[in-house]
Amino acid sequence: VKFVESGGGLVQPGGSLRLSCLASGVSFSRYAMSWYRQAPGKGRELVAQITSNGGSTNYADSVKGRFTISRDNAKSTVYLQMNSLKPEDTAVYYCRVQLGLLAYRGQGTQVTVSS
Repeated sequence: VKFVESGGGLVQPGGSLRLSCLASGVSFSRYAMSWYRQAPGKGRELVAQITSNGGSTNYADSVKGRFTISRDNAKSTVYLQMNSLKPEDTAVYYCRVQLGLLAYRGQGTQVTVSS
């Protein structure tokens, strides 16, 4: 199982970024997917989740109304559209899947929100 995240970078407050996570080695369309983030000196935070068919989503209160999770099962890719970014959104973002008792995640992509 392998995940490769991309799309991070430096953006000014109020700006937007779209993160992508390409999966391989897993039957992507069978599983719910999640985006997490971890800021320096802080614990892991669940940002957003999406069911296997994309029919249901869930968001952390801190990003609700600003972030949108989506997926394209034909491309084995999950996305995170981030709008109205704030400095407190600065973190490493990574996608994650739970396969039974095991969890897999990518290396992550750095998002820095600063003027």
